Amino acid sequence: MGKRLSAIVTRTGDAGSTGLGDGTRVSKDDLRVAAMGDVDELNSSIGLLLAHGVAAAAGADALLRAVQQDLFDLGGELSIPGYTLLHEARVLALDHALADWNAALPRLEEFIMPGGTLAGAQAHVCRTVARRAERAVVALAARDAVNAACLQYLNRLSDLLFVLARTLNRSVGEQQWQHDAG
Repeated sequence: MGKRLSAIVTRTGDAGSTGLGDGTRVSKDDLRVAAMGDVDELNSSIGLLLAHGVAAAAGADALLRAVQQDLFDLGGELSIPGYTLLHEARVLALDHALADWNAALPRLEEFIMPGGTLAGAQAHVCRTVARRAERAVVALAARDAVNAACLQYLNRLSDLLFVLARTLNRSVGEQQWQHDAG
């Protein structure tokens, strides 16, 4: 893979451009840079969820740490156009985890309000950040070729984060949307 950073302050981005992993420079408002930033924010949001420590108690710690590694691969892939780091096997791993975690939950009767426990609420935040990252990668894919596994991974991950939020909130119950509330 490309170069590793040896200095954090390079001053090369002071005029509003940044370097990609292949050495090309693009504007910091480029769709590729936006997608990379949203994936990075998602990884940081998952780090905050892990910092709460509840994920470990729920048995999701190893899963979320693997997801963080995958998100680094996804971000690396986005930073090097045409390079593949995230493979279909990682999407399948999310599919299996999603099936396992979802099997232990009651059937949904209505939309679930984000919130609940601190960890459950953070999992909901992670879910929404995953959806934003997915939208950014979809926008990039409309302009440049993007590995289909990247789109599939973000879609599955947002679903998994929703299921994880439900799991983390089981101790306090789920507040359902009251669509007829006045």
